[in-house]
Amino acid sequence: MQLFRTKSVEQTIAETGEEGHALKRDLTWWDLAIMGVAVAVGAGIFSVGAQAAAFHAGPAVIVSFVIAGLVCGAAVMCYAEFASMIPVAGSAYTFTYTTVGEIVAWIIGWDLILEMLMAGSVISKYWGVYLNDFFGLMGWHIGTNVHLGPVAIDLAPVVVVAFFTVLLVFGTKIGARVDGAMTVLKIAIVLFVVVVGFFYVKAENFTPFIPPSEPATSSDATLNQPLWQWATGMTPSIYGVPGILSGAALVFFAFLGFDVVATASEEAKNPRRNVPLGIGVGLGLVIVLYMLVAIVTTGMVSYKDLAAQQDPSLSTAFELVGATWAAKIISFGIVLGLATVIMVLLLGVTRVIFAMSRDGLLPRGLSHTGRHGTPARLQILMGVLMAIVAACFDVSMLSDMVNIGTLSAFTLVAISVPIMRRRRPDLPRTFRVPGNPWVPILIAVANLWLMVNLSVVTWLRFVVWLVIGFAIYFGYGYRHALLGRGDFRPEA
Repeated sequence: MQLFRTKSVEQTIAETGEEGHALKRDLTWWDLAIMGVAVAVGAGIFSVGAQAAAFHAGPAVIVSFVIAGLVCGAAVMCYAEFASMIPVAGSAYTFTYTTVGEIVAWIIGWDLILEMLMAGSVISKYWGVYLNDFFGLMGWHIGTNVHLGPVAIDLAPVVVVAFFTVLLVFGTKIGARVDGAMTVLKIAIVLFVVVVGFFYVKAENFTPFIPPSEPATSSDATLNQPLWQWATGMTPSIYGVPGILSGAALVFFAFLGFDVVATASEEAKNPRRNVPLGIGVGLGLVIVLYMLVAIVTTGMVSYKDLAAQQDPSLSTAFELVGATWAAKIISFGIVLGLATVIMVLLLGVTRVIFAMSRDGLLPRGLSHTGRHGTPARLQILMGVLMAIVAACFDVSMLSDMVNIGTLSAFTLVAISVPIMRRRRPDLPRTFRVPGNPWVPILIAVANLWLMVNLSVVTWLRFVVWLVIGFAIYFGYGYRHALLGRGDFRPEA
């Protein structure tokens, strides 16, 4: 079996012009940058930093953000190099198909589907929760939950997913413009909250900056401890240097989104310039925003006070210092922030499946594009699936799967850079990762290190997902792949 068969770069690029399976190029570098900010600056900016400070790193969560940002930034350089060579939908899936082979590409594509579908469903669900919270804070007696017999359905996720699905069906540019306007507004809210928060910062809250390590007290600490602690037999602990590292693995969720931007490469104007530029600018904005929020959150109140709360957030910090008025603004910011994330994830998961379908690993009919230059049927299908999962199921237990899917993709893209440099040194690259091959290898190791800092239960669920993926690949994908059948038609 030719499990590691690879597609040529020329073949991959030629497919983007196949009639009935081509996407429309109309996104600028600014559209891509805003898309990255839109998906990365969601509810996480109001909650993930506070939770990492409370239960993992204390004030040193600032260092956790620096580590996560550096690892993500390094991985993004690898994405930028590949996007400058292969501006095709599919992101890490497409990149690995041209370098390390089909079976690895399938694994990454399958991981990306999990990452984006689950993230979109979880965030859609929470959008409904926060929308109801906002209504309550404003004194509006409006509810979005309905009961059909014993089944409770939240209509809010259905509405928001349907709205962005319609926008994306009619054109990625239209969706990007609406998403961009909402993103600019939510950035303004974040900056306003940060400025106000600085007036409540006290220097003593940063002491000790790195709290001493202490045993974890959770009854399920074994499954929730980092994999490497479990593997080495270490007693489950929080804070200290291990807490900084596990905090970095947690806040890495904050940087989710830049692999999604790469999936839109095929819809970018002048992609060899605009994709690396858009990804870089977007990541820079996200790092600055998250660092500011982390400083404000840990400076306003003690990390111990945050840990005493059931679900600490930036809003919790304002409430603890008596600035309850800020809760309404933060609540609106969360509703707005989550909405923009949903659109980009809907786009991302559709483009990954589109690329896999066009290659024959999934049914080819899924990659058909209509008169608006978008895969309308696939977009609607994913919108319906995401809305059903969000409206009818408890998806919070799968939210931690997002990080491991992203990190696994980042790792393999980094490994692919020196492989492609060796195989095809002749290919034009408008951006090159410096220090090849050692820097890409170090980037891959850094991503693997963050992965082993994720919990044991996350790894168990990840293995189950991979087993399902292998069953589909060997049952359908391998036999129907166009590469194996010799059915690629670059002239089409």
